[in-house]
Order: sequence, then C-alpha cells, then structure tokens
Amino acid sequence: QAPADSECMAAGGVRWLVAALLGPVLAAPRYRPDWASLDARPLPAWFDQAKVGVFVHWGVFSVPAWGSEWFWWHWRGEHRPDYERFVQHRFPPDTTYADFAPHFTAHDFQPREWAQLFRRAGARYVVLTTKHHEGFTNWGSSVSWNWNSLDMGPHRDLVGELGQALRESNIRYGLYHSLLEWFNPLYLADKESDFKTQNFVLKKTMPELYDLVLKYKPDLIWSDGDWEAPESYWNSTSFLAWLYNDSPVKDTVVVNDRWCNNCSCHHGGFYNCADKYKPGTLPTHKWEMCSSIDKLSWGYRSNMDIAELMDEASIIEELVQTVSFGGNYLLNVGPTKEGVIVPIFQERLLALGRWLDTNGEAIYESKPWRVQMENSTDTVWYTSKGPAVYAIFLIWPQDNVLKLSSPTSSPATQVTMLGFAGTLKWQKSPGKGLLITLPYMLPSPLPPQSGWTVKLEGVE
Repeated sequence: QAPADSECMAAGGVRWLVAALLGPVLAAPRYRPDWASLDARPLPAWFDQAKVGVFVHWGVFSVPAWGSEWFWWHWRGEHRPDYERFVQHRFPPDTTYADFAPHFTAHDFQPREWAQLFRRAGARYVVLTTKHHEGFTNWGSSVSWNWNSLDMGPHRDLVGELGQALRESNIRYGLYHSLLEWFNPLYLADKESDFKTQNFVLKKTMPELYDLVLKYKPDLIWSDGDWEAPESYWNSTSFLAWLYNDSPVKDTVVVNDRWCNNCSCHHGGFYNCADKYKPGTLPTHKWEMCSSIDKLSWGYRSNMDIAELMDEASIIEELVQTVSFGGNYLLNVGPTKEGVIVPIFQERLLALGRWLDTNGEAIYESKPWRVQMENSTDTVWYTSKGPAVYAIFLIWPQDNVLKLSSPTSSPATQVTMLGFAGTLKWQKSPGKGLLITLPYMLPSPLPPQSGWTVKLEGVE
C-alpha cells in the first residue's frame, strides 16, 4: 500500500508545483459578463446524463386552485369575467390576492415523502418554484417583506426543507425563479420608465437570486419571467458571470435560457425555447422539454378532470421522443395548498418510474443515435450508449415481429429485450435492416403497457 500512497503524494506535489509555477494559466477560465463568453461554458455533464426531472409549481396560486397559476394576472391584470365571478362566489367581498396567502398552509407537506416519490418516479433532478410571477417567495427572503413563506402562510422554509430531503435521496435540486413580478410597484415603475431605471432588479430580483445560490447551493437555476425586458435591464450576464466564476456552485450549476426578452433558444445553458417545446429534428444544442401532467395548468386545480390529464402512455411517449432528440424531460405536478401531491399525480409518476425501472438503461446517460426515429414513423425511437443501440417501440406489432430498417446488422449482431431474459431471434430483412421475433405476449384483457425496448449490439 505504501508505495502507491507515496506515488500519489509525489504526483500531487508535482501537480501543485506546476500549478504554482504556471499560476493562473492552468486555472479555470474566467467568464466575462457577455453572451459570447458565457455561452461558451461547457454544460456540466450531470445534466445530460440525468434525462428525467420533476417540476413542482407551488405557491399562493395553489389557494384559489382554479384556472391556472396565472390566476392573479387573469383576475386583476386582465379582469377576466370568469375569474371575477369565481372570486365573488367563493370568497368574501373585497377579497384581495394577498388574502389568499394565510390559506397557503402547507400543513401536510412532508418533504421526505415528496423526495421518496420523486425517486420512485425515476427523477434524477427536481425543480421547485421558489418564486413565481406573483412574487411570493417560498423561503424567507429578506427583500420580500411579509410576502414570503416564513412570515406568511406556511411559516416554513419550503425551499430549504425540500432541498435537504432531495439531497438525502441523492436527487439534484433545481430552483425555478421568475425575474419579473406582475404587480410589484418597483417593477411597474421600471416598466413605466421603459426599463431605463433598474430599482426592481437592484433591490429585489438580483438580491434574491444571489441569496438563493448562497443559501441553497442549487444544482440548477431555472429562470423565467424574462420576456418583457432586455438583458441590459435584468443584469443577467453579470449574475451568470459571478455564478460561473465565483459562486459556491460554479463547477456544477446548470442554467436554462430565459434570461432576457430575446435570450430564449439563443443564450444561457440548456435551451427550453418554449413551454412544451418539441423540435421535430435533432437540435445541435442541449435542451429540455417541460411538460405538465395537468394539460391545462402548471399549478394545482381543484376541478381538474381525468380527460385533462396526461395518461401513462402519453408521458412515456413524450419522454422517449424527447430523449431520442437529445433532450431532458421535466414533468410537472402542482401540489395542493396543504402540500399534498394528489394521488392521481402520484399514480402517473409511479407509472413512469416503473417503466424506467425496466427501460431506464435506454434513457439515462444515453446519447442520440445517428437516426432518431424509424422511417419518420413516430412509433419506434432510437437512443444509444457506447456501442449499444436501443430501439424503443411504442406499439406492439400484431404479428410479434418488429421491423427495423435503420440498423445494419453484422455477424456479431445480438438482440435482447430489456426486462426479458435471453436473446431474441432475428433475421436480415429482405430490404435492409432487421426482422426481430419478439417474445410471445400472453393475451390480456388489459391494454398492454406502453413502450418496450430492444437492445441491439453489433449493429451500425
């Protein structure tokens, strides 16, 4: 044992000596506060490897739990009659949005149970709304007086509690943060000045972003609320330069692209482009698709109907298409004001997790293959990992024979199916590709699960 130790120490000493002699030359590059420099930062590898995340939209909007998380804007910003009627019928006269906050109790919030659920769902990272466009902060922000979860409502540090539980479960933690706040007087005054003044940014947005990073050391910052103002107003590039150069998470943190009114799909870390974005071809830049189990809202709605929710098959199909195109899949749930993730959302997450238990080998740490889908049909999708190619098929062929025209076989080709023991018989297709004989599926009165994976080794 001793010689190896001394060799290690010697090697370490040499490295230290070289670093001392060459000084800053070997140090990590300093990023400048401009997009050319910031966009050149390599994305930390964990994000592309993770593939699957859960998004959580939770805030004061979970109290009315109606329409969507944009409740305040639709009600007081647009004065939509349906929202005005809803408040008249359900709440006392002269109710304001601030009156909802005490009802955001989080009485039933069990962060460890959430973390366990997300782990069973196969999520490798979780993104929580620390502050949506309503401006209410889910931690004790010192610049959000009386409009934060320590002073009002839960009287708890929701951001901190969930973060601790996720870390214990070895799940990476992302913080969603809205740059703008619809009705903040400082923001409205800056907007009135055509964003020539920056009082809101200097006194609210930036202090909170720095606070979140220093306090919770997130793995990811999911920015939003960027669309009304240019980068020169938001000071995004200065913040990102600090984040990448000097913050406690400078080597691991990942960010998205919503940092100014023309940043989306152009600048930042990974690209979200638009909500529920589907590129259609393989993008050259790492991206993420965010989707919601409730197709009509990101926040919880007490009156949602089963037909308005994604079923297991649609979730798996969306995940598979996204990963084949090199994206990550971030699936959203909205907890109730008490902090319950309702059983139907749990059921959908657990179904995804069961599918990933069998098929995760074709998802996690995978890379896009040279072909993403079979002959432009959207029922067979490809991923790859090293020399292995995975064909994920969403519909079971009626004759039990899977036809793949894209892979080229060789004498060494071997075909297996994830979740089944043994190899599968295959033959060369008369045209090109392979004909694979699938295991016989017993007839079942239930529709079969959605999505199976064949693993191809020794193909090109």
